[in-house]
Amino acid sequence: MELLNIFIKSIFIDNMVFAFFFGMCSYIAVSKSVKTALGLGAAVTFVMVMTVPLNYLLYQYVLKAGALSWAGFADVDLSFLSFIVFIASIAAFVQLVEMIVEKYSPSLYSQLGIFLPLIAVNCAIMGGSLFMQQKVDGGELSSFAETVVYGLGSGLGWWLAIVMMAAIREKTTYSHIPAALKGPGIAFIITGLMGIAFMIFSGIQFDTQKQTKEVAEKVEVVEEAPAEEAPAAADTFNENL
Repeated sequence: MELLNIFIKSIFIDNMVFAFFFGMCSYIAVSKSVKTALGLGAAVTFVMVMTVPLNYLLYQYVLKAGALSWAGFADVDLSFLSFIVFIASIAAFVQLVEMIVEKYSPSLYSQLGIFLPLIAVNCAIMGGSLFMQQKVDGGELSSFAETVVYGLGSGLGWWLAIVMMAAIREKTTYSHIPAALKGPGIAFIITGLMGIAFMIFSGIQFDTQKQTKEVAEKVEVVEEAPAEEAPAAADTFNENL
């Protein structure tokens, strides 16, 4: 159930485009047709699925403070190298994707153009690894499987966003749009409206076990409070609820 929660949350609640507006360069530039959007979305998803778990292993067993205890260097902290190490792993997988697309789909390769190698500096992919690092330190992600699911969900969220945008922009080709808003102008307006629409998912609460545990702890605090402090503790408990 926890893996499903992470998967759904990374797609809809923590969507890289609509929640954080990451990867906007290629998102706006390539979302002119559904076909190219599907291709780029698949490439981004593949790279994110590969790199987020890989960067998790690098961070967990090499970079974070005390990670090298298995090698006898318990006091070494290489977390300051996280940024450059994450970029290096992402660039390696992007190069692999570029070679595969060029070999098996030359038409898609030519349509994507410069935006395919630019996946290496796509802040949505880098954001996935950095958010993973933050969530690991915060205890939200604690296993390799969870990072795989988080990478997959984040990639599919970006894929969903760019395909939806491409579908809408194809329809707007036949619409009467003021000249000043044609192109990126209307695209940014649509993105803002879609971001507002996705805010409805932010009210969904998945971590019910954690919430139940927190409520039980608050009830226990109220019950154990001295008689003179009980009313104040109860008021605090009600306010938190």
